[in-house]
Amino acid sequence: MKPGRILILLALLLIAVVIYVNKCSSGNSRQKNVAGNSKSGAPLQVSGIIVSPQTVSDQIYASGTLMANNEVEIRNEIGGRLTHLGFQEGTFVKKGELLVKIDDDDLQAQLKKLQADKDLADKNAGRQKDLLDISGISQQEYDLALNALNRIKADVDLLQVQIGKTEIRAPFSGIIGLRSIGEGSYLPANTRIATLQQVDPMKLEFSIPEKYFSLLGKNDEIQFTVESAKGSFKGKVYAYEPKIDLATRSLTLRAWCANPKNELLPGAFAKIIVPLAKMENALMIPSQSLIPELKGHKVFIAKDGNASAVKVKLGLRNDTTVQIVDGLNAGDTVLITGIMQMRPQMPVKVNIQ
Repeated sequence: MKPGRILILLALLLIAVVIYVNKCSSGNSRQKNVAGNSKSGAPLQVSGIIVSPQTVSDQIYASGTLMANNEVEIRNEIGGRLTHLGFQEGTFVKKGELLVKIDDDDLQAQLKKLQADKDLADKNAGRQKDLLDISGISQQEYDLALNALNRIKADVDLLQVQIGKTEIRAPFSGIIGLRSIGEGSYLPANTRIATLQQVDPMKLEFSIPEKYFSLLGKNDEIQFTVESAKGSFKGKVYAYEPKIDLATRSLTLRAWCANPKNELLPGAFAKIIVPLAKMENALMIPSQSLIPELKGHKVFIAKDGNASAVKVKLGLRNDTTVQIVDGLNAGDTVLITGIMQMRPQMPVKVNIQ
């Protein structure tokens, strides 16, 4: 081989060695930089809470309907011309207040006639008694006179009952609704005139699953809200239907609820919270901190500046929190943000909420 070619080959070999050495040095440098960055990387900024024992109430949610404590349709028992309306629509009336008066002139005339017949029969029976005492008449004649008097008295009583039916008085205090007739109208018997409802207190009827029957009893308090009024209201259970509904497997209950300002209306739909039992020293965490797994749930806690995964067992749940019955201790810091990109032993900086 010629010396010139040998020199060219040696030059090419030297160039290749230099390129290889440069590449190796660059790779090692990048690996060192990556390692250095991983060691000196900033911790993940997250939020967390410190777990502490709390007193919580086990509760269920139900729906129900508000009912008037007492409700009645005002109807006339006998027909006749309406001569007086003693109420205004939508106003409060007291028990015993005259609401409706039907014309009773013919009945009053009949009563006067019977009163006159009664007075005459009473005098006749008195005279017959005097004659009987001196044996002037037989016992049978006196009995006939006394029977005539008693029959007239019975007719008077019957007529007074009929006259009483021409007046309709409020059976209880409450709010009277819209009337369907006017003064001067002729009312056939059993005509609907208006409705009367006692709205303070009110009744709330609702149902709960049968499995909760043993946890709820009389005088237990409930809370509820309605669309037609702002805020929440309280009630107290006073009775239940002693039978499970076969279709829904639920138990029907009723509760009293005060309504002094007439904010609640009969027929309104109510959303009810039924407290069942109080639980002491419960460890509650936000539901958003839970991570579902194949065989349960886990959470991340902060320990020595790093994230640590812990398997937990759940208990009571509500809208925003869940009870942890196993896996956490009081004082643990549970992470509630950044959990989707978190990995075990990842450095974290926790902002306690």
